[in-house]
Amino acid sequence: MYEELKKIIDESNNIVIFGGAGVSTESGIPDFRSVDGLYNQKYKYPPETILSHSFFMTRPGDFFDFYRDKMICLDAKPNRAHKALAALEKSGKLRAVITQNIDGLHQAAGSKRVYELHGSVHRNYCVRCRKFYGIEAVTESEGIPKCTCGGIIKPDVVLYEEGLDDSTVENSVKAIAEADVLIVGGTSLNVYPAAGFLNYFRGSTIVLLNKSETSFDKNADLVIRDPIGQVLGEVCSID
Repeated sequence: MYEELKKIIDESNNIVIFGGAGVSTESGIPDFRSVDGLYNQKYKYPPETILSHSFFMTRPGDFFDFYRDKMICLDAKPNRAHKALAALEKSGKLRAVITQNIDGLHQAAGSKRVYELHGSVHRNYCVRCRKFYGIEAVTESEGIPKCTCGGIIKPDVVLYEEGLDDSTVENSVKAIAEADVLIVGGTSLNVYPAAGFLNYFRGSTIVLLNKSETSFDKNADLVIRDPIGQVLGEVCSID
């Protein structure tokens, strides 16, 4: 199967990757829905509740306690998947990375065209005056981070009950619609509307790299169940 994937990549110069949490688990960042994921751990409030807009607005202190502890992983480094995708983009084969992750590891690996559907922990802004801040505004503060104007600094990530950024959605859908090859990796495809973007694909080949079965498997031309870092690392000769 690895040889088949290599052939698909070798023969295309218009590849798009749609990735989820599984792309970053090999960097030590926990996913959400696996057996050991955040949603199966016990907290004072369910993670889905904590990571909602209404919870952020009503209990920001509890939100930031969880957010700093579980959502920011500054020690994480790009793994073979991130590095392989950056190399494919540099070679002219990969047109775009569309990610549901908020960790910034694709950019850290060298990828340039990255559409972050759910935002990034590295960007933060004041909900009152809209002044932007780096991640240090959150990591180097205690309790609720505040702007110089007194407003709360909010991570530029899409919480439950919030909509996706329109331009990011438009660019992602356009990239998928124009791609010849779509690689779907490290995602259960249970998060909407993001998972619905795959329906815009009109190309020739869909590759699905995920350790567990998904509802999209039946639409894929090639399915590989191994860890995505292992697969792309070997196919693209990344150590």
